Amino acid sequence: MGNTHPGATSPLGMVSACAYSGAYPTGYGVYAKNTEGVPEQMFDRLEASGFTHFQQSGTGAIRKYYNYVRVTPMVQPLDDLGQSWPLEDERAEAGYYAANLDTGVRCEITVGEKVAVHRYTFPDHHSARVVIDLSCGGLAIDLGRTVPLRAQAESMGHGQAQGTVVMEGIPLSVYIEVDSPGWRQMLWYDRRLIPGGTRLDFDSIRHTTLRPFGMLFMGPTRAGQTIEVRMGFSLRGREQARENLLRECGTGQPAFETVRARTRARWRDHLGRIQVDGGSPARRTVMATALYHSLIKPCIADDESPNWPDPGPYAFDICTMWDIYKTQMPLLSAIAPDRYGDLLDSLIRVCEEEGNFPIGYRMARGADRFFRQASALAHTGLADVHALRRPGIDWTWALVHMVDDLRRLYGEDFWEHGVVHPITHTLDLAYAHHCTAQVARALNDHRLAADLERRSGGWINAFDPATGLLKDSEFYEGGKWNYSFRLLHDMAGRIGLAGGGRAFVSMLDRFFGYGAEPVRQPGRGPDAAEMAAGYALNRFEGLNNEPDMEAPWAYHYAGRPDRTAEVVNSALTWQFGSGPGGLPGNDDSGGLSAWYVWASLGLFPVAGQNLFLVNTPAFARSAIQVEGGEFVIETSGHRESPIGVDGIDRDPPPQYVQSATLNGKALRATHLNAADVHQGGRLHLRLGPEPSTWGHGIRPPSLSDPHPSS
Repeated sequence: MGNTHPGATSPLGMVSACAYSGAYPTGYGVYAKNTEGVPEQMFDRLEASGFTHFQQSGTGAIRKYYNYVRVTPMVQPLDDLGQSWPLEDERAEAGYYAANLDTGVRCEITVGEKVAVHRYTFPDHHSARVVIDLSCGGLAIDLGRTVPLRAQAESMGHGQAQGTVVMEGIPLSVYIEVDSPGWRQMLWYDRRLIPGGTRLDFDSIRHTTLRPFGMLFMGPTRAGQTIEVRMGFSLRGREQARENLLRECGTGQPAFETVRARTRARWRDHLGRIQVDGGSPARRTVMATALYHSLIKPCIADDESPNWPDPGPYAFDICTMWDIYKTQMPLLSAIAPDRYGDLLDSLIRVCEEEGNFPIGYRMARGADRFFRQASALAHTGLADVHALRRPGIDWTWALVHMVDDLRRLYGEDFWEHGVVHPITHTLDLAYAHHCTAQVARALNDHRLAADLERRSGGWINAFDPATGLLKDSEFYEGGKWNYSFRLLHDMAGRIGLAGGGRAFVSMLDRFFGYGAEPVRQPGRGPDAAEMAAGYALNRFEGLNNEPDMEAPWAYHYAGRPDRTAEVVNSALTWQFGSGPGGLPGNDDSGGLSAWYVWASLGLFPVAGQNLFLVNTPAFARSAIQVEGGEFVIETSGHRESPIGVDGIDRDPPPQYVQSATLNGKALRATHLNAADVHQGGRLHLRLGPEPSTWGHGIRPPSLSDPHPSS
């Protein structure tokens, strides 16, 4: 189901806010923890015990992080805090979430970059209240609770309060303003009010000693009366949280509509950086939703690092890079280059301060490596940005960190032996050596570059020459078939190892289910059935995990872009929809949604190689706002095709590129240099119903054959 949530977010902003049930995986929903199969339901309805801040987006097994600072509007006694009430009349827009609790309270939330604003409309009641629980964190599942280590809460009087909780080693501070004239405010502990108390301090909290605590605002309400709660957040203390609130909300005045309009405008700007023409309403909805999900994470907060004192960007919720480095990071590089530069700058700083480039990095102390998934992935993004000659990064210093990082964890064994298990890390490290060599060569360190490039040839040690597939090993969320078709830096050598182009295509065909005994599915045509056969053979997993994302484009390197068109067309038709279950797997912080965006545009970035592969687009025309202006993908002969949710019962036949021009000049290759895209231009694709010879003769470049042809 994607594991996304409908809460309020700002593009790449620090803060999100959503209804909180305590259920897996984001805190919104009805399910218990689950990583595969049909999840067990915790509840039989959507319900919430309040509204929390900071959520994951689309992740899988991550459970105990975030959902901090729960705000609960109540007309019940404080003893009922933690009880859940049914959610009714939910409404979600970019930057806005609203729902009714069946207690009669209408709840609305919007967020800015570092603030959240809640607006509650109460019924007539003699003692309504807004309760803020600073102890909340994590999920209400086994081992899912996040317990604060230390905390402090303070009532400032006149509708103001502040607090800090140390969660997962990070001090999260919040400054709160509540428009509640005539209301009382008090601190509370263990669901008991502390009359006259103005400060709570907890020096050491354990699971066994944790009792809920926070602040409360209470008073009578007339029917339809609104109470606004404004919250500024910071990872650098309460004073900075107050400054963040003042900057985005002003002070002492209603700010809900101002913040909502500003965030809506920010979303309109970001979503407007890709425009498409044509397509069915369902296809356009899925495309817009995919772009939206691609721009929620990572969170990039300026001047908020709790781990180093200097100003500058601080990026977190890179959860995980294993999912986003091939699709989402290149998308951010194209349409949000300034923020993408900030992301890379923050990664370099993490490596400098904490000892390594992370594979995953959350709002938690220490670089969370997710080391089982992959190795040395930041090198791809750094190599691509360096090739684009973007300013702002000290590349000599970056190269030092890139080289040092190659020798950590699995890299130490790779450095000594040229191979490491799990075998997929051999591919990661060989590729990262190649990416680092490109930067070293550009900086005129040719000796280092030659050594790195030599070591990058270790990719071949991961393969079994007898089968043309990876050697037997442990595989993270996949198998050797999934991982065997990664786009390496030496695809010519990889294809040669498989026995040549025809043998490689035959292996890919088997992987995708071509020619297999069809696993017929009601209402689906033969292409989808054959793809299902590949899935049944435990090969192609249908894009629901990282290894499969680039596999369809491996056909390009064997001169068969027509096969890419067929597989991608089937995936776009059947695996994505506009309703529940509309994603084929975890969205993984936008990694899967970014795949959909690129596939619909007819482009696919080869991360780390400064390349885009060209394929049949799903729309007649699209335009991407890039650094150099506008890159337009236009077609002739395009035929509109529906997707599965439009009620079709067979695969619409794919379309194939017959010929192409770039800025008016014939393009006979199936690839573009990334600079061709980032500087703006016009790609014209002539489409037709039958495969053509376009792209059969000129293959994308490889290390051992920079200018390959058939």
